[in-house]
Amino acid sequence: MVFQSPALDKKLTVAENLLCHGHLYGLRGAELRGRIDDLLKTFGIADRAGERVEKLSGGLARRVELAKALLHRPGVLLLDEPSTGLDPGARRDLWDLLRGLRDVTVLLTTHLLEEAERCARVGILHQGKLVALGTPDVLRGEIGGEVVTLRSRDPVRLAENVKARFGLDAERGDGTLRLSREKGAAFAAEVVAAFPELVEAVSVAKPSLEDVFHARTREDWR
Repeated sequence: MVFQSPALDKKLTVAENLLCHGHLYGLRGAELRGRIDDLLKTFGIADRAGERVEKLSGGLARRVELAKALLHRPGVLLLDEPSTGLDPGARRDLWDLLRGLRDVTVLLTTHLLEEAERCARVGILHQGKLVALGTPDVLRGEIGGEVVTLRSRDPVRLAENVKARFGLDAERGDGTLRLSREKGAAFAAEVVAAFPELVEAVSVAKPSLEDVFHARTREDWR
């Protein structure tokens, strides 16, 4: 059974939300009470069972939503940007809870690529099309090498100089250039030596899902 994370009735208590939801799926009596008790403990909200949802913080309300969604034990749980509106602490708690789920497949959407890094499998959509699909490691491996980021007060001029000297097209950002190279540190040193007046800072890192996203969604991607 596939189930999408449900909305909560803010005028009901936490327990009442779960009770009503259980009744919709034909759950009754001791079985329903047992499932509610177990989920309240699992999500750390047993002490909030008698509190109205409207008084809960965003993070606690998200816990109740997950408990409600899992009450009838679905095989697949659909979550649409579940961390939206949560502070960093609540977002971390949410992901800890999701990683702890057993016997359920979680399919979620997110615009935060650091969240996608935590998923077992990632798909990237661009203009309604699936342009990448695989584990984070496999997708990062498709980029290859290292990502060199050059910060400059004049990134346009630096990009032109890098193109003329090294024959490479750089991806321009907000005051930065990004390139993927096999030997990133050595290449960065060459650029700094060639154009010291244009380079303010340099960083070299392994490819991330952000780099995969940029590579697969560029207008010139083929």
